[in-house]
Amino acid sequence: MESNKMAAAVMDRPLSIEIRQVDIPEPKWDEALVRVHCIGICGSDVHYYEHGRIGRYVVEKPIILGHELAGTVVKVGRGVGNVQVGDRVAVEPGVTCGRCEYCKSGRYNLCPDVVFMATPPVDGAWAEYVAIRSDFLFKLPDGMSFEEGALLEPLSVGFHAMRRGKIQPDHTVLVTGLGPIGLLALEAAKLFGVTELYGSDVVAFRRELAMELGATGVIDPTQGSIAEQLGDAEGFKGFDVLIETSGNARAIADSIRLVKRGGTIVLVGLPVAESIPVDVAQLVDSELDVYGLFRYANTYPAAIQALSRGNQDIRRVITHKFPLRSIKEAVETARTQKETSIKIMIYPDEKHV
Repeated sequence: MESNKMAAAVMDRPLSIEIRQVDIPEPKWDEALVRVHCIGICGSDVHYYEHGRIGRYVVEKPIILGHELAGTVVKVGRGVGNVQVGDRVAVEPGVTCGRCEYCKSGRYNLCPDVVFMATPPVDGAWAEYVAIRSDFLFKLPDGMSFEEGALLEPLSVGFHAMRRGKIQPDHTVLVTGLGPIGLLALEAAKLFGVTELYGSDVVAFRRELAMELGATGVIDPTQGSIAEQLGDAEGFKGFDVLIETSGNARAIADSIRLVKRGGTIVLVGLPVAESIPVDVAQLVDSELDVYGLFRYANTYPAAIQALSRGNQDIRRVITHKFPLRSIKEAVETARTQKETSIKIMIYPDEKHV
């Protein structure tokens, strides 16, 4: 590194973002400095860009967004022993305290003191370099691309959903909402051995991509009975597990009638509404299990192992690639072209685009 400055995409207010020169972070004794190879645009990034807030998290000062990344270690602190300069790594973006009851019990995603990239006031990684505690870095196998490494973050949401739903290979699974998280939840289900796998979305492009990725069938929730769309109006009894990723209030309310008696619902997508009417009588009578999901925990090693041993190419969800210098165009594409874009990948070094 010839200077102590790097290019970073800085958002100073809603709909305003530009490339600026900022200081390259200096890794602390337990941190590593990673040169970012690629980084995805997440729905939360777009929401902060568009509205300047998500719930209680408000952008009150200029911030660097982005948290789905992979890169190469270029510098390590004195206390780092698990990675070394030159290692290709995926970055888990939420650094937890390691001391609270949730961290100690293994559910560190619930840590109240987590420092999560691109969650105000914490800067993210739409930049050339990022420093992070080294135990949140995971080495990529030689045969795994940086793009796959960056996609491990959204894939982890799907992976965690499979664990929460206690997915088994013989389950029939429906994923509602086929954006990046939903499509990668389909990929996670395949990693868990599921072969009867369905998707639901109002956007035709997303349904088509789900079929290309190996879904058994797809559903348009605006086109009447799911049973009839599946060609089984008489015998349809519901799915074993439903993974709801859209956050749509109607989809959440309808989930109860789409699973079998004794089935399972995993709620991933966050609704805008604070409360949603639910048919509690049917939930109780059918003895359904309903699980909430917040991010993920202990997923990166397992996901890396599963991907490296399989033949899935999760990079197929990447629909657009932009250099970091074109960040405004990239985010606007994600914001305004939702019917034709899924995962948009950013590259600080444009020769990798």
